[in-house]
Amino acid sequence: MTSMLGSLVKQVVGGMERIPEEISRAFREQRLAIGGREPRLPDIVKMLQAVTASLRTFICIDALDECVAVHRVKLLSSLKQILEKSPRTRIFITGRPHIRAEIEKRLSGRVINVSVGPRKADIIGYLLARLDQDETPDAMDRSLMADILETIPENISEM
Repeated sequence: MTSMLGSLVKQVVGGMERIPEEISRAFREQRLAIGGREPRLPDIVKMLQAVTASLRTFICIDALDECVAVHRVKLLSSLKQILEKSPRTRIFITGRPHIRAEIEKRLSGRVINVSVGPRKADIIGYLLARLDQDETPDAMDRSLMADILETIPENISEM
């Protein structure tokens, strides 16, 4: 979790002309700590709050559903804290539908949901193109092809 949000700090700061004093100070303090530990999650959240508070910032997180549930909770909680101190920050998250309620709950109504899914005609077109490239065309008869073209588009999950 800290590495993901730490990467966000690095990306935001990397686009600035100079590193804000709050960030420099936080890293100096961490270096002085026993063993020179890396910043902890609350420290990183504070850094992100500091640098995004005055900037229009867009944070994009892809495939949040692939994140382990315990990490997802921490990430969404951290993002909520960032949004509270950074009103100009926008977050774009992609994931499968089963995490939609969790995102809405954790980000407390600050969510606009947009469902995106493949059209049946697009899936059929893709399947026809792939079946046309089959290296063993004798292995398939019309009945099997019809089953494939009917079953897969009906059972494809929303992404």
